[in-house]
Amino acid sequence: MIGLLAGRRMLIVEDEMLVLMHIEAALAELGCSTVLAAANVDQAVGLLSKHNFDLAILDVNLGGEKSYPVADALAKRSIPFAFSTGCGDHGDRTDFEERPVLRKPYVQARLKAVVTQLLTGT
Repeated sequence: MIGLLAGRRMLIVEDEMLVLMHIEAALAELGCSTVLAAANVDQAVGLLSKHNFDLAILDVNLGGEKSYPVADALAKRSIPFAFSTGCGDHGDRTDFEERPVLRKPYVQARLKAVVTQLLTGT
């Protein structure tokens, strides 16, 4: 499939199954064929230790647990990522203030814009 994300590997960290399904469908429409998902920090860190990713989207709040350890691991590996949140912002980590934020619920156009931003670094 040809598209913005053709050949890209995505990590999605999301604990709500319906939200995850929505993200996966939207990414498939953008041409992404490889999406691996984790519902918590331990699963995400495990996937990072076994796979290479081009991009990631992290839900900030995973059942009361913050996704910051995953964000730290992604930043250390220079993997671009965005936060996804139903709250007003992405929390209290000032070192992540410049990271893109997808505010839930979001539409595919916003997802595409953020993914484009991550891919181009703009």
